[in-house]
Amino acid sequence: MRKEITCIGCPMGCRMTAEVEDGKILSVEGYSCNVGKKYAQEELTVPKRMVTSLVHVRGSSRPLPVRTSAPIEKSKIFDCLREIRACEITPPVKIGDVIISRVCGTQADIVATREVF
Repeated sequence: MRKEITCIGCPMGCRMTAEVEDGKILSVEGYSCNVGKKYAQEELTVPKRMVTSLVHVRGSSRPLPVRTSAPIEKSKIFDCLREIRACEITPPVKIGDVIISRVCGTQADIVATREVF
């Protein structure tokens, strides 16, 4: 089976074509650099994404924006969002503070992207 992929690893945005059979990658064509080759292999086997969301702040109507410290598997995104939704923080919080450690059993943390006092 042929799959078309657009690389998001660098600004080039290479259009790649991958040949996949029985879940195994037979070939990848169209990449300009090794970042593209690695991206295609990951996207076809275990795709990952960064997650951004909001956390409730006690005593405030303004939520705290947060993100994952690293991409997580796409299959865990909704579990990650549920875990974030259940969280409530108490100020003060600095940019980069870990709000949830190892979210959903991954290596990624949920970190603050804004300060709250």
